[in-house]
Amino acid sequence: MAGKTTIVKRIMGEDVTTVSPTLGFNIKTIDYDGYKLNIWDVGGQKSLRSYWRNYFEHTDSLIWVVDATDRLRIDLCREELHGLLQEERLSGASLLVFANKTDIGGCMTGDELSQALRLDQIRTHRWNILGCSAITGENLNEGLAWVVEDAKARLFLY
Repeated sequence: MAGKTTIVKRIMGEDVTTVSPTLGFNIKTIDYDGYKLNIWDVGGQKSLRSYWRNYFEHTDSLIWVVDATDRLRIDLCREELHGLLQEERLSGASLLVFANKTDIGGCMTGDELSQALRLDQIRTHRWNILGCSAITGENLNEGLAWVVEDAKARLFLY
């Protein structure tokens, strides 16, 4: 569990003590800095991944949540991310990588994750990586601020 649902619940101000795996998706809407953000929390189980492309219409930003403690699955995470970024409907979308669980000792650093995910090879999307904690809320607002600012810079050019 990378922490996608826990992050959404924390952002929404909901209780994060009881979270179960997302089977399908949850949609939440939040007003952030004068903008309405529709957040699609899509389950990450392997059996659900083939359905991900059904959620990409009108996507301005993609927030990819990585468990910074899970070294065993980082290669699979990289493959899924790079495959996803090939989707035409995600063309031009901002990419924020939330490195979740950075409050846990022994986790991968931002540089380690950036290298493992080969973020430097991504030329088709503007991206940022940010360590966070779904439990404490650390850097979640900073991540949303980056997503909004990056989308504004691309979408509201006058």
